[in-house]
Amino acid sequence: MKLLTKTTLYFLAAMISLLAVAGFYLFNQFSKEIDSRSDKELINNEYEWIKYLESATENGTSFILKSPDIIIYPADAATTSYATLTNIYGYNAQGERIPFRQLSQIVSIDGIPYQITIRQSQEQRAALVTNITRLMLFVFVGLFIATLLFNWVISKQLWAPFRRSLSKIRGAELQKMQAIHFEETNTQEFNELNAALNYMTSRIYRDYINIKEFTENAAHEMQTPIAGAQSKLELLLQDTDLKEEQVRSILQASDALNRLGKLNQSLLLLAKIENSQYETNEAISFKDVSGKYLSLFDAFIRDKQLIVRTNFEEDFKTILHPFLADSMISNLLGNAVKYNYVGGTIEIKTAVNSYTISNTSMHPPIPADKLFTRFSSSGKGEEASNGLGLAIVKKIADTNHLIVDYQAQDGKHSFTIHKAGL
Repeated sequence: MKLLTKTTLYFLAAMISLLAVAGFYLFNQFSKEIDSRSDKELINNEYEWIKYLESATENGTSFILKSPDIIIYPADAATTSYATLTNIYGYNAQGERIPFRQLSQIVSIDGIPYQITIRQSQEQRAALVTNITRLMLFVFVGLFIATLLFNWVISKQLWAPFRRSLSKIRGAELQKMQAIHFEETNTQEFNELNAALNYMTSRIYRDYINIKEFTENAAHEMQTPIAGAQSKLELLLQDTDLKEEQVRSILQASDALNRLGKLNQSLLLLAKIENSQYETNEAISFKDVSGKYLSLFDAFIRDKQLIVRTNFEEDFKTILHPFLADSMISNLLGNAVKYNYVGGTIEIKTAVNSYTISNTSMHPPIPADKLFTRFSSSGKGEEASNGLGLAIVKKIADTNHLIVDYQAQDGKHSFTIHKAGL
């Protein structure tokens, strides 16, 4: 859940609670105020009727009045000190049941107790309360929505620097990290975050440059002693006094050095690819590159009696450095030959948006977790390799917006290259 959504939900919960409490309080106070005013009117009416009774019964006559709203009559009961105010329900002239506020008290007029009951219709009060309640609800809902929108807009504006920093982090590339800079904002917390990110990116880029230089220097420096050792072994092989066991040992050492040299070259190639040292605007034809390497591997193909089927009716072209295109095709075609069996088949198909190379093999499907893993070779014995071929293919694809898919079914292994997004 996004932080803005989370804070908005907490804000909503707090707002709803506060508005509910405020609404209940206002409604309760409003009702009390209306009841208080209604009670004052009833008491004033009672006071006026008492004054009238005192003047009307001066000569000793009794007074009786009965109407829907007022009832006054002599009562055979003790007087009460205070009026009793209650809510009751009655009926209006139309027969509708409506609420009333009723005052009831027994007062003494010239020594005679009189029951005074005065009723006041609360129909208008109920309508007023209903209208006020609707108005309050409308105002609260409007206030709630306005506050919610205001909070969303303000929060989005406040979090804009964070989103810009996050966007830069997501789009960061190791080779271009030096150009990344997180600007200052008018928020202290974001300034602290951006300062930490600036320090972190500068350290990462500095460490990357150091590792890059070390890798390149080490690879170049290793080539010279390897070549020197190889030449010395070749000179030893020319000695006619060597025994068979000595020749075998020298050949094994020479083979080990040869593999070490290839491994060194592959690691150096991977480092250069990762460092984006192969950039070009040239569109490479995979059809032409495949044709070139089919010719170069012709002797190996004939030695294994492999059947090669090609479908070059359409061509797959993409922006790629020629050396990287050669490396991709040579690794894929080399694997298709190396891990094939005698009399097997190789199929190569180029299409507008894809390039596929398939081969038969006795080897099981390559596990997904080891497919493009460095130094994870499925070969054994004579076919053993340094396990960097597919890793190089994957790295070239990743750095040039290409996708490599692998499928294995019924003893047939297929690699398909297509452009990202297609």
